[in-house]
Amino acid sequence: MMTTSIQFLLESIRKHVTLTIEDEQKLAAVCQARTVKRKQFFLQEGEVQRNLVFVVEGCLRSYSVDENGFEHILQFAPPGWWISDMRSMLERSPASLNIDAVDDSEILLISIPDLDRLYKDIATFDRFFRILSERSLATHQRRLIDSLSLTAKERYTSFCQQYPSLITCLPQKYVASYIGITPEFLSKMLKEPIKKG
Repeated sequence: MMTTSIQFLLESIRKHVTLTIEDEQKLAAVCQARTVKRKQFFLQEGEVQRNLVFVVEGCLRSYSVDENGFEHILQFAPPGWWISDMRSMLERSPASLNIDAVDDSEILLISIPDLDRLYKDIATFDRFFRILSERSLATHQRRLIDSLSLTAKERYTSFCQQYPSLITCLPQKYVASYIGITPEFLSKMLKEPIKKG
C-alpha cells in the first residue's frame, strides 16, 4: 500500500503524463520520505546535491548569500513543487545554493542514481521531467526579463501570481529578497494607496 506522500507525488505527475501501475510501483520503491524542520538546511553551499526533492507539506526555499551577507532567494517550493541546485546535481559539483525549510516540511527524495534508472526504465518519466525542465526554463527566463524591466511593484504583483498560496504566510523579508528589494522598501511600497486609473 502506498503512503499518502507517494499518492500526492503520483497525482502531481498524472497532471502531465500517464504512468502504468508498474511504473508507479518502481517510482514508489525509490522514494525516501524525510522531515525538514523550520530553518533546517536540506543543502548548504559547498555540499553536493545527491537527491531530487519533491515537497509534500510545508515549504522550502533555495537562495545564495552574497559577500555582504545578503540573501538572494531563487525559488520557493510549496507543496507539489520540486527543488534542487540543478548545477550541483547534474555536475556532481559543490552547490552554490542553500536550500532550507521555511516551515516544518515533509519531502520525498529520489537519489540521482535512482533517478537515472527511472529515466532509462520509464520513458514516460523521462518525458515528465522534460516537461518540468521546459516549464522551469520558461519561468526563469520570464523572471530574468521581469527583474530587468519591471518596477518593484510589478515584480511584487508577478510574485503574487506565481506563489498565491504563499503571499500571506511568508515573512516579508523573504518576499523582498525574492523580488530584489529591501524589506523596508517593500513595507513602504505596500502601505502606498492604490492608484485608480
